[in-house]
Amino acid sequence: MTKKQKNINPSSLPLVVLDLGSSGVRAMAAERVDYDTLRILAYEHSNQNARIEHGVVANSSNIAFMINEAIRLLCNRLDIQPIPAACVLLGGQSMQTVPVKSHRDQVVKQVVSDALLDELEEECKNKIENKYPSLAVLGLVPCYYIADGVMQNEAPSLDQRVRNIEAHYTAFVGNRALVDKVSASFDRAGKSIDMNIIRPEALLSAFAASEPEILDEGCAVLDFGAETMTLSVFKGDSYLLTHVFANGSEALTDAIASHDILLTSARKAKEQIGVASPRFLEKDAKYRLKSANGESTTIISLSEMAGWIEEKLDLIMAPVLEALKPYEGQIGKILLTGGGSQLNGLLEYLQPKTSIEVGYGDHSQLLAADTDEEWYSPEYSSLIGGLIIGADYRENHPNRVIAPPKIIDKAKGIILDVFGTNQI
Repeated sequence: MTKKQKNINPSSLPLVVLDLGSSGVRAMAAERVDYDTLRILAYEHSNQNARIEHGVVANSSNIAFMINEAIRLLCNRLDIQPIPAACVLLGGQSMQTVPVKSHRDQVVKQVVSDALLDELEEECKNKIENKYPSLAVLGLVPCYYIADGVMQNEAPSLDQRVRNIEAHYTAFVGNRALVDKVSASFDRAGKSIDMNIIRPEALLSAFAASEPEILDEGCAVLDFGAETMTLSVFKGDSYLLTHVFANGSEALTDAIASHDILLTSARKAKEQIGVASPRFLEKDAKYRLKSANGESTTIISLSEMAGWIEEKLDLIMAPVLEALKPYEGQIGKILLTGGGSQLNGLLEYLQPKTSIEVGYGDHSQLLAADTDEEWYSPEYSSLIGGLIIGADYRENHPNRVIAPPKIIDKAKGIILDVFGTNQI
């Protein structure tokens, strides 16, 4: 007889964030050692049967397998019992931002309760989803509040009494199928979603710890992923732009592979010896790479490969730079992050093309002093920012309990997959 699972208080679990990307499912566990300090406990990656394309879950059963495997590997490494829930990073090609607001007249001046703020947030969510049934609200970020006609950045405090309260949010919206697929994947895996976290918000949380001034000065975050690039422009308390571009670092891999190079060899060459432009090479050299047939080899030079990369960069970065033009003079910095941002010479390639200062996102302030150097890499910024948001959420909801998915929900997901009705 199957042992009945019990409801669990999240405070008894390690912090865990999952990132569903085109290279598979990444999972990171950490503990909070101070308000803004994390100690990384473990990291695992499952890329079996990867079916996440441009941020869209193409097959929930395959993703469920990877979710289970990544969490199982984490638990094995930490020598703990199975973890029933995790936060998940959401993004995807359909993601965009829209402003939304809700208002309430309390009739008499009184405290604005947390319950009322939750109602206002839910009302904003319903406004969007009722008007656009094909869209789902991935997350809501508070921008500002108007209390009795006076604007303030923070929600009204417990010692502040107001009659009229207006809450303004930035809503991150995306294809409803994305949210349904992610939910179905977790149900099939027998896991619960602790919290959905928006990737741009996770990155901003990670970088603001090291450079708090960027919140007021304004910044753009360019998340250079494998199959997509996400550009977010933030200033003050608002997102001015969020746009997902349908090309990432794999486009550079394809540019190399198109010259009779095996795809896996092209990817390895890009990551280990690739340079954003021949102009940044100190000296040239020749390399022998596996040909596309996997049997013979092809000899290429570093300058040739850098030329192919630069040609493709010119193509995929053109719309990004065009989108940034209206914000020149308005924001202080462009922060590069994501696995693709580690391409040699990328910063030097981009800086002459914009008047905005270009740099790398830095999440080092969030890591404990004894942290291994590996975790300072930009490819982990979104996970670490997500862990901080997840820790805040857990502290703000101390009495929350996690219930395992019902068997009927898991069975429903299986039936949907068999008949193909939940394919995007």
